[in-house]
Amino acid sequence: MPRTILPAEHDGRIACFVAERLNTLFHPPFTQMGIEQDGQIIAGIIFNSFTGNDIHVSVAGSRWTRRFLREMGQYLFDQLNVDRFTAITEKQNVVDIVYRLGGQKEGVIRNHFGPDRDGILLGVLRDEYRYRHGSHTIRAGSNEDGTSAG
Repeated sequence: MPRTILPAEHDGRIACFVAERLNTLFHPPFTQMGIEQDGQIIAGIIFNSFTGNDIHVSVAGSRWTRRFLREMGQYLFDQLNVDRFTAITEKQNVVDIVYRLGGQKEGVIRNHFGPDRDGILLGVLRDEYRYRHGSHTIRAGSNEDGTSAG
């Protein structure tokens, strides 16, 4: 059974998991949440570039649970009290998950990931986030790899 790893646990495996899949490094300060199954990290989110109103997210993994998404919303909107979160990606499957979360495309950042590799800027506002009370689900086994933030 999947287990949610909350930010207070400071589990460094999550940052390693996300960084490896996105081929990037994360520099503190950041916080993280993840999903563990059978002792292995299967999904993770890095929260960085916190400005008070906004926080950037970097996402990798699959098999997101309603509980995880509910706890993510509680952490972001209730504990950190952000008004929105931002994701930047070049992967269509990440765009799709942000849309399912209630977000919108806000723009394109030209050459964000290198020459001819534009970043798609996405945002989710507090009132748009569909999982604050756990009433929605994401298809089991869907793959949401590849977002980068910051």
